[in-house]
Amino acid sequence: MNLKLAIQKSGRLYDDSVKLLKECGIDINNNVKNQLKATASNFPIEVFFLRDDDIPQYVEDGVADIGFVGENVIYESQKKVDIVEQLGFGKCRLSFAVSKSENYTGKEFLQGKKIATSYPVLVQKFLDENNIQAEIHVISGSVEIAPGIGLADAICDLVSSGSTLFMNGLTEAEIILQSQSALIKTPELSEEKQAILDKLLFRIQTIKKAKNKKYVLMNAPNEKISQIVNVLPGMKSPTVLPLTIEGWSAIHTVLSESEFWEHIQEIKSIGAEDILVLPIEKMVV
Repeated sequence: MNLKLAIQKSGRLYDDSVKLLKECGIDINNNVKNQLKATASNFPIEVFFLRDDDIPQYVEDGVADIGFVGENVIYESQKKVDIVEQLGFGKCRLSFAVSKSENYTGKEFLQGKKIATSYPVLVQKFLDENNIQAEIHVISGSVEIAPGIGLADAICDLVSSGSTLFMNGLTEAEIILQSQSALIKTPELSEEKQAILDKLLFRIQTIKKAKNKKYVLMNAPNEKISQIVNVLPGMKSPTVLPLTIEGWSAIHTVLSESEFWEHIQEIKSIGAEDILVLPIEKMVV
């Protein structure tokens, strides 16, 4: 029995989805161009390559058991699926944007305006929650050009870096949704397939825990160890091992990227030397 997983067949989430499966130790033979289905050689999973907008429907219907898809697509589709886990990639935001020449004064600016978007459900929900009356124009692509050609006064679209808005003379005005890729499942998943999903989730969570974590090793005089340990905010208690040089020890710990940079100067000033920083691929806690 295979767990059926739907992922985006092309676009911004495809590469990260395939990378995550590979990091989980799952080998997918997806070297054939335009293939729609592939089976793992070492894990009971079958992968369907679909349009991202179609994934929630396939999962709701049980054609696919689970899917990797952006939260923006999940909420816009309004399909009956369960969100199991945020995956940490494909981060973006759904935002209103207006022309740089406009003076955006707040949500009330949208009152009576024409709004171009590919997300009419989420936009209408925002408008209703804020008692705003506006006209929605649904556009499937190139939403950014709408204000420039007089089709709309504002747009609501996905934003990552904001460079596309800038190139089209727009500025981000209001964020209505923070989004990232998530794992969804059909509500009617069998016990056997849930057991496979639990194994996959364990691997995914192990990968996520290791993201932005660093394995840090340093040498320090024994009389400085307690001071250094008090500064370190790592996992539980650091490991301290004696060196062959009398009076010195090696300290091993795990820090996030930000924790490392926040504390490294203080640690060094206390007396730590030969500091080595290594990436972590996986972490089971």
